[in-house]
Amino acid sequence: MYDAVVFDKDGVLVGRTAFDTLREAAWDAFVSLGVEDPDLAHVDDVAVGVDPATLTDICDRYGIDPTEFWRVRDETASAAQVDAARKGQKTPYDDVDALRYLDASLGVVSSNQQATVDAVLDHFGLAGQFEVAYGREPSIASLSRKKPSPYYIERALEDLDAGTAVFVGDNESDVRAADNAGIDSAFVRRPHRRSVDLSCQPTYEIDDLHDLVSICGRTSVDD
Repeated sequence: MYDAVVFDKDGVLVGRTAFDTLREAAWDAFVSLGVEDPDLAHVDDVAVGVDPATLTDICDRYGIDPTEFWRVRDETASAAQVDAARKGQKTPYDDVDALRYLDASLGVVSSNQQATVDAVLDHFGLAGQFEVAYGREPSIASLSRKKPSPYYIERALEDLDAGTAVFVGDNESDVRAADNAGIDSAFVRRPHRRSVDLSCQPTYEIDDLHDLVSICGRTSVDD
């Protein structure tokens, strides 16, 4: 049994955001700071997965302040994702009902923005299921704290006062973050991950969240 079960958000609790949505938000960030026609390759670079060095280099090319650009980029990306949720383009997975059968404290750790995590969980009525939910601050420093860094997972575990825990994710970086935090991992083979080959070994591989009930569910289920 585990004291805590901590979940990634996108691709685990709710569907992922379409890349085109994130690309458009990144483009809008450039335009709002006076860059009317940025190189699409640079737009894609900052849309997802950018590191501090690459971000700084791109901003230098356009003569814009990296700190200000990243603040605007995170705001536009967050607003776009929340809008997608409200329009029904981003919805919870059907198996989130399994959360009520888990016999552990529950948390969320995402590499997405804190504002996005809070707004999406609240919009879908999921916020009350979790004792803690962490996303990134709108700062360049937060980029170095994303998974596979254990930074936010360790903060969540401290808040939950958890001695034993499992982290549930759909990316290899989730598995590595759990390893780096010294806890177990469960890799969810959602449809978009069916054929993914991992270079690291999760503690569990599961088809959906209902499989967690046999790992850390109640010994008896009372509806």
